[in-house]
Amino acid sequence: MRLTTKGRFAVTAMIDLALRQNSGPVTLAAISQRQHISLSYLEQLFGKLRRHELVESTRGPGGGYTLARKASDITVADIIVSVDEPIDATQCGGKENCHGEGGRCMTHELWAALNTRMVEFLDSVTLQKLVEEQLAKGVQIENKPAVKKAISSMPVVKPVRVNAPNSVFALGNVFAKS
Repeated sequence: MRLTTKGRFAVTAMIDLALRQNSGPVTLAAISQRQHISLSYLEQLFGKLRRHELVESTRGPGGGYTLARKASDITVADIIVSVDEPIDATQCGGKENCHGEGGRCMTHELWAALNTRMVEFLDSVTLQKLVEEQLAKGVQIENKPAVKKAISSMPVVKPVRVNAPNSVFALGNVFAKS
């Protein structure tokens, strides 16, 4: 089995989200910046995570993503499967036709057993455990920046009105009248 960036990035982003969601919804832009993952890639991943009910989205100012379930109820296997990451080491994708019509290859049972062990292992690791490991390593969680308020302490500056033509045609009309 080869875990691609899709599965790796999904797990990383979910850890980031779980670490910071206590301060409110976490934006994908913030995760993108901290984890150096493309924002558009995160949008694709989080669309799949949302469809599998692992995350919830909040729209509007102050919006972002939160976990849909407790971190202790989400496993690494849940995350990887939700982003369409196959957990399969067999050559045939588990279809038992490694040699086409000739049936299974000689090592099919070996790779199928490895698949079972991988799924069991990934299913035994919760998102909560990964969060706790990060906190034990001393990962710093910055305070969420204050939400920008619509009311400003800056005085309102009224626009300056200029009595000048605003186009070439208006300028031509000024000269035509004089």
